[in-house]
Amino acid sequence: MRIVSLVPSATEMLFALGLGEQVVAVTHECDYPPAAEELPRVTRDALPSGLTAGQIDAAVRARTDHGESIYELDAELLHELRPDLIVTQALCAVCAVSYEDVRAIAEEIDTHPEVISLDPRTLGEVLGDVRTLAEATGRRDAGVALVQDAAARIDRVRLAVRDRRRPRVAALEWLDPVYVAGHWTPQLIEYAGGLDVLGMPGEHSERRSWEEVAVAEPDVVVVMPCGYDAARAHAEALHFGAKLAGLGAGEVVAVDAAAYFSRPGPRLIDGLELLGHLLQPGAIPEVAVANPLVVEL
Repeated sequence: MRIVSLVPSATEMLFALGLGEQVVAVTHECDYPPAAEELPRVTRDALPSGLTAGQIDAAVRARTDHGESIYELDAELLHELRPDLIVTQALCAVCAVSYEDVRAIAEEIDTHPEVISLDPRTLGEVLGDVRTLAEATGRRDAGVALVQDAAARIDRVRLAVRDRRRPRVAALEWLDPVYVAGHWTPQLIEYAGGLDVLGMPGEHSERRSWEEVAVAEPDVVVVMPCGYDAARAHAEALHFGAKLAGLGAGEVVAVDAAAYFSRPGPRLIDGLELLGHLLQPGAIPEVAVANPLVVEL
């Protein structure tokens, strides 16, 4: 089977299912596992480089308001690759190429590839997508094993923190303007022993004001700009240090959102364990992933 992945999280799932050798192309943002970086890219960013957070938000809004994607798809290369399966998503216009564009191109490819759209909103739906991909690719046993391992790790964290005081947490997915994280992130915070004071499980991320975040009185602010690694998240937090300091939280930390929170793939479980270690020190042992960067304000 020849598979093209148009979503970084799907790429991670495919490799986790042991299908790496069948993946023939990925997106320009697929950087995990390292082997994915060696594959042909069928997308490119339509936005110019070097934009600030505010400029990125404005540019994204301008393109999406006009029905334009922020990613460009290399249709000619996609035809040449002759895939049997294309994995994409329709949930977020900012996260991948247009689902409608993918469907239209797939209909013109002589192999008539199946198109699977993964659009999870909750952690349970992310694990459901693992099963969907496993069934579609003949890797059912690998899918069962992956889901069982994830479920066991989730249960270990929830059991370890269940009787502890829950700190109030604000998870900020963007800082200019402010967006509070939704979808699976509030669940991760709850499972990790925290109380998300702004986000709603399974709902879209929402734009809020700095004043609204302050009124929520968070004990911990987790800075997780969508698609940014920990170093860039830390730099963003320092840039908006005065705003963050005004929230009155006892602790502000920056995390690697691209690896552990933005992408609905297997590494969300790493993100859960990281949050558990952050929110409930002592309950969760040191984790193998990069620890949060404390922001000194």
